[in-house]
Amino acid sequence: MFDAAVAAAQPARVLPAHLPPPPKGRTLVLGAGKASAAMAQALEAAWPADAPLSGLVITRYGHVPPSAAPGRIEIIEAAHPVPDAAGEAAAVRLLSLTQGLTENDLVIALISGGGSALLSLPAPGLTLADKQSLNRQLLACGASIQEMNTLRKHLSSLKGGRLALACHPARVLTLVISDVPGDDPAVIASGPTVPDASTCADALAVAERYGLQLPEAALAGLRSGAFETPKPGDPRFAGHRLRLIATPRQSLDAAAAVARAAGLPVQLLGDALEGEARELGTAHAALARSAPGPCVLVSGGETTVTLGSAPPGRGGRATEYLLGCALALQGDARIWALAADTDGIDGVGPHAGALLRPDSLARLRAAGLDPDACLHAHDSASAFDAIGDIVSSGPTFTNVNDFRALLVGSPGTISRSDLEP
Repeated sequence: MFDAAVAAAQPARVLPAHLPPPPKGRTLVLGAGKASAAMAQALEAAWPADAPLSGLVITRYGHVPPSAAPGRIEIIEAAHPVPDAAGEAAAVRLLSLTQGLTENDLVIALISGGGSALLSLPAPGLTLADKQSLNRQLLACGASIQEMNTLRKHLSSLKGGRLALACHPARVLTLVISDVPGDDPAVIASGPTVPDASTCADALAVAERYGLQLPEAALAGLRSGAFETPKPGDPRFAGHRLRLIATPRQSLDAAAAVARAAGLPVQLLGDALEGEARELGTAHAALARSAPGPCVLVSGGETTVTLGSAPPGRGGRATEYLLGCALALQGDARIWALAADTDGIDGVGPHAGALLRPDSLARLRAAGLDPDACLHAHDSASAFDAIGDIVSSGPTFTNVNDFRALLVGSPGTISRSDLEP
């Protein structure tokens, strides 16, 4: 099911049908995100060989498909989730490519999750160190992705629609792979090519809500409105188009089809679930225990993990969800589960997620580990790794967020041997 969810969002499968014919002028490809290298590869393979094509995309280190050969679209790797100097330099180069565009030219923007950190060009008066500090605080505070990106886009020179303004007067076609609950293009990668309805006041409210420490230049720009983003109705967005080429729901539907083909009923719990990862795991455990088996409970979305002041262990949203689920299930023999991030990296990785078995808690304790202590220390990935239940797919070259499935059997119908080769 997880493989099917990832396959349904592969750029080579979903992108070519959305490409327009070449324009009168030149075509410039700009992009950022964990899937942007694979998107660029798919675009170049489908683009007419005799039509002008150039550009640059920025992806995470290690997220360039091994089959990608040097082509007309340059691919640069940079750090995620905390930006680095390579990403800032690449963003400067990307912006420079927009100079000299005309109304006869076409810009194709390839946007996917992870673009907020990868397309990092601080607003005037801010530094890369300022953005790094902000990202670290946002990752630890438990803010939702909508809240995080409201603040990020107002402190950027490219996000929140500003990249599209830099491309004016060229037409812009944005092709998006969604990784956010609700599929809002203004939130995905902080919406570099779409107008932004949020305000500087909203950004300040996020900082205040989570007690974030912002540099004085950031506070001044937000309080004065100098960092305001372009809004809906701005005529410079006229004629621009945007298409969601892959979404979490499409991937969950593909996964559900696998279960149904095996004769299992599917309950879709939602493709936009949010909240604290361990708490959602507890809630889903209760649903699974009350579900009439056999069936599969499937969900997607983006949970959060709120870190305390102590240094965290090795974890991630998916494994923390599963450990919370395990503690609530207490070894229920009917229930197995898998949770993984569709980009192949849960948190800082290198794991994608983990598998939860009915005997996972017993094997953790037999290995000398305290599941409650592991959860408290945000060391869930280490726990599952210790008992051989980590899921390591490596980068998948796409990103439609979290995938979760709970397999519920009737008493005595599922055993470990049934699910292993």
